[in-house]
Order: sequence, then C-alpha cells, then structure tokens
Amino acid sequence: MAEVFTWPVRTEASGNVTLAVRAAQFGDGYRQTSPDGINPKRQSWNISRVGKEELITQIIAFLDAHAGRSFLWTPPLSVQGYYQCATYNPVAHGAGNYTLNATFEQQFQP
Repeated sequence: MAEVFTWPVRTEASGNVTLAVRAAQFGDGYRQTSPDGINPKRQSWNISRVGKEELITQIIAFLDAHAGRSFLWTPPLSVQGYYQCATYNPVAHGAGNYTLNATFEQQFQP
C-alpha cells in the first residue's frame, strides 16, 4: 500500500486538469469525440508549504524516498489519489524558515 502525504499545503495550491479526448473530423463539418482511455482526466498540482527547517526536511525526505514511486494525496476539490513528485524547490528565508514548492502529478494504478 502506498504511503500517504499527510502534511497540509498552503491554500493557494493551483491545479491543472487535462482531459484527454479523441476526435475525428469529417469533411462535412461533423466532428465526433470521445474520452481517450480509461483515465481521461489527469491532474497536476503546484503546492507549497512554509515551515521551519525540521518540518521542511521531513517533507523533502518523504519526497526523496518516493522518487519514481506513487504516494497517496488528497488535492483540493477532489478525492484521494496516486501522485508522484519529480520536481521540488526549497527556498530559504533566513532564521530557519523555508518554503517548499513542489509539483504533484497524478498517476494511475491497475
């Protein structure tokens, strides 16, 4: 069973939803469309978390341990699903304060 990403993220998380659609255009102007595959909806979320060094290093350790492996996460306005993080960006603000920005890409399991 996949581990769960449990840290709350900032409320300004922004998502991008892509709907995969197949289309066939006919000469008379008629266009036929249908969902592409069994998972035509894919989400990507840009998240960020502000915290002290200890908290941010815990999150980084979790993401590093899941390099190439999915974890469970519940995005805003959606249900829990499988996600991977291939890119994150820690930002130091001084006095032991950091912001961690990351991109979570939705994955699908059989």
